[in-house]
Amino acid sequence: MAVLPQTARRAAGIKDGARTTARATPYLFVLPYILVFLLFRLGPSLAGLGISLTNWQAVGSPQWVGLRNFEAMLLRDTVFGVALRNTLVFSVITVPVLLVMGLMLALFLNQRMRGRAVGRVAVFTPYVVMSTVVGVVWTWILDKDFGLLNAYTGVATPWLVSERFALAGIILATVWWTVGYNMVLFLAGLQDIPEELYEAARIDGANTVNAFRFVTLPMLAPTMFVVLMLTIINSFQIFDQVYVMTSGGPGTATLTLVQYIYTQSFQYQKFGYGSAIAVVLFLILVVVAIFQTRAYRRGLEGVS
Repeated sequence: MAVLPQTARRAAGIKDGARTTARATPYLFVLPYILVFLLFRLGPSLAGLGISLTNWQAVGSPQWVGLRNFEAMLLRDTVFGVALRNTLVFSVITVPVLLVMGLMLALFLNQRMRGRAVGRVAVFTPYVVMSTVVGVVWTWILDKDFGLLNAYTGVATPWLVSERFALAGIILATVWWTVGYNMVLFLAGLQDIPEELYEAARIDGANTVNAFRFVTLPMLAPTMFVVLMLTIINSFQIFDQVYVMTSGGPGTATLTLVQYIYTQSFQYQKFGYGSAIAVVLFLILVVVAIFQTRAYRRGLEGVS
């Protein structure tokens, strides 16, 4: 008689252990990502925030300066204003272009036609090329004397050596390089739209324009939100093309915030000041993300 309670307790213990293991299993799968995030994302970010409050040149101990780096940056550093302006101009131009071109390419390559798979690969292929390679290739394409673009247009435009055209050259290279990524995201969103909605629209007498306006765009709103968010963040963080093609020049014509962070931190060894600029860039992106999220939610509330 004493064996039964002991057996029952063992069975209950086994069941409890199985339940505990089942509950812990998802966390075990997520644990590697959490460790990577803490070590290479959150940790360096918090360290950068601390360094932004110091005067540190990578040699010796950091000297606490409080908010002096931010005060100097916002009140006395005119070059920071130039870098911020160039970044804003770059974003204002590239974000709409990448959105419109990515959507147009996705709509075109989503149609049933011969060769659309080849077209998708051709548009997306530049995005898998290393950014340094893209910079070198476009430096050659935009060369004033021997570049392909000037050879085809017949106009010797000083793309990368003129303060007037240098930023436009960076924009051309960036659009060519990244538009394929937006196209793939829009393609995924388009293929999730049920075909029955288009059939119902055609039965109601909607033409192509009306179907795009009242079916495609509303159903594509979540994808549009994601693409817009990623495009804005990436545009504010532009660095590789600038570093390879112009190094921020001529003068400060193509100097962006991330390029300025690199210059202050690794060329002038002002890690505290460079970290302060990085903190300001982070705050700008947070404000943009909050504003965009609220606008998206208000749009959803208006539709509902």
